[in-house]
Amino acid sequence: MSDKAGTAVKEVANLGVPWEQAYGYAQAVKVGNIIHVSGQLSHDAAGALVGPAPLDENGRPKDFSNMALQMQTTYDNARRLLSHFGATFDQVVEETLFVLDVDAAFAVAGEVRRRVYGPTPAVASNLIGVSRLAFREQLIEIAFRVDLSLA
Repeated sequence: MSDKAGTAVKEVANLGVPWEQAYGYAQAVKVGNIIHVSGQLSHDAAGALVGPAPLDENGRPKDFSNMALQMQTTYDNARRLLSHFGATFDQVVEETLFVLDVDAAFAVAGEVRRRVYGPTPAVASNLIGVSRLAFREQLIEIAFRVDLSLA
């Protein structure tokens, strides 16, 4: 999208979850043919975490068995944002997965990502282990870069 002078402008998309206003950010921003998708997580339409991890006495996840559910739901939320711009996962050029447990993510990522991208994903991918995410019960967050000039 451009203004009358031909200067690129930002187009934003949100999912209507409470933390968009509380934290103050857009879920996705499109400038020209590029969409930058903020870190997505596994929430439902109301913002409740899907597949929250049970916590130990210190408030840290003690079970990572919901990694696949959280990962798939995260991709589903990203799909909703991409569709706002008429985009698909075929146009994703890079993704970064932030996870609390790299081994748990590796154990399920291949299957989940093939359901999203097809049998041979053609996307640059980064998997980064972190010590904490936005919500204590959250196991994964995924950010995306999308190029709309790709067919």
